[in-house]
Amino acid sequence: MRKVIAGLFVTLDGATQRPEQWQGPYMDAELGQLLGATMAEADTVLLGRRTYEEWAAFWPHQGDENPFAAQINAAPKLVASTTLETVAWSNSRLIRGDVVEELATLKQKPGKNILINGSATLVRSLINAGALDELRLLLHPVVVDGDGSRRLFEGVAPTTMNLEQARSLSSGVVSLTYRPARA
Repeated sequence: MRKVIAGLFVTLDGATQRPEQWQGPYMDAELGQLLGATMAEADTVLLGRRTYEEWAAFWPHQGDENPFAAQINAAPKLVASTTLETVAWSNSRLIRGDVVEELATLKQKPGKNILINGSATLVRSLINAGALDELRLLLHPVVVDGDGSRRLFEGVAPTTMNLEQARSLSSGVVSLTYRPARA
């Protein structure tokens, strides 16, 4: 069965917002390969409204020589939003109803995993609903306290996660894979 997998860049103090301000020095070939491998495991991308708007303004204008641009532009994209009226980025479809219900239906269909990139608010809601199968964090060795960013687990109900994999990258980033412990 397909899995719903969230992948997020996160700082030591739990910030996920504005990674463009702190993630750049750690982006190297090793991290790029890891991101590419994660993307290759999925055939559908789920985005929250804010991430969709940021990415739709950027990625369609990047050339296909950028492997991530080629992948993300071609991938089917689901956009969870109650405020957007339309989505114009190629291969995008708006989910205005119950995202958890939509994901449950999608997981029963043939295909690869459903990947959530960024979209921390959406990830928090899926954790709270018990609808997230895997959480992949790329923990960056930086602290951004005081920048106003919300923290990843802010507002998340107490949840036990099992560490499935941990890998240190040469840049100092640590790749962590967790699965929610389910009774």
